[in-house]
Amino acid sequence: MNLEVRSGERRNVAKGRALWFPAAGICQMRDEPVSAPVEGQALVRTQFSGISRGTENLVFHGHVPETEFERMRSPHMGGEFPFPVKYGYSTVGRVEAGEASLIGKTVFCLHPHQDVFVVETGALTVLPEGLPSGRGVLAANMETALNIVWDAAILPGDRVAVFGAGVVGTLVAFLASQIAGTDVVLIDKVSDRLPLAGSLGLTLVSDGGAAGSEFDMLINASGASEALARAIDLAGHEARIVEASWYGDRPVSLPLGGAFHARRLTIVSSQVGSVPPSRRARWPFARRLAKALELLRDDRLDALISGETAFSELDKAYPAILADPDTLCHRIHY
Repeated sequence: MNLEVRSGERRNVAKGRALWFPAAGICQMRDEPVSAPVEGQALVRTQFSGISRGTENLVFHGHVPETEFERMRSPHMGGEFPFPVKYGYSTVGRVEAGEASLIGKTVFCLHPHQDVFVVETGALTVLPEGLPSGRGVLAANMETALNIVWDAAILPGDRVAVFGAGVVGTLVAFLASQIAGTDVVLIDKVSDRLPLAGSLGLTLVSDGGAAGSEFDMLINASGASEALARAIDLAGHEARIVEASWYGDRPVSLPLGGAFHARRLTIVSSQVGSVPPSRRARWPFARRLAKALELLRDDRLDALISGETAFSELDKAYPAILADPDTLCHRIHY
């Protein structure tokens, strides 16, 4: 596609198709006009997108609390919470028009599932050399995992327990294991995740007690409050517990009696929408995302892609993908 970009001029040049949620538990494809990019914009033809099962499941079923409607907006989201809404945030594509320096480049964008779209060039990050475009859909997950590791403040030699062998939990354990001298245990009741953990050099157990107790840092990325309670049980004196799960509108009950206060435990939240204060002055979002993409240049991380579906079939397959507990990152090809 060869388009001339003219400042201030808008004209439709293509028809895009996007996945929308018109109501709870329902999805459909919708056609959308795509305008020619003006100065400072680029037109992107999608190659792959990734389904982030945890968050997209909450959005799809209408479990975003009204108090979080604004904070839960993803970049380039369509519609409004609760419905109808166009949601998603992990897209890799090729720039076909717009800023000359980007044309032909493969880029990552926090964009919903859509085959062609126009965005500001500042919303695009060029994939680094050595990163296949199909693996680039893990960028949002890796960025979240990196932020969690920062929030946990893991140091060399720490004993670390990570609950939840989903995409984010596994990436957190993978990053933590790269810190010198750490002893990292990935905890998940799903034994089928053993091959995944093994392929990344990680130890997976069904219960943290099997690997001892007195952990220095504990991270819950399981989406289950029971795991957070278990983290409290296994935490050493003055240990740090990071809650990285988001429960939407579900209430959570915690056992804060017993030795919780005597052991002076700290529970902190982690959310990718903010860079930790200790990093904020030097790490704008663009630098963090670029680092996440760089960290994905490890061929072993392809193990986190658990399936693939054609975009043309996504509206039919989407509910089952979310419902399958074995889903890690499900990739959509265009």
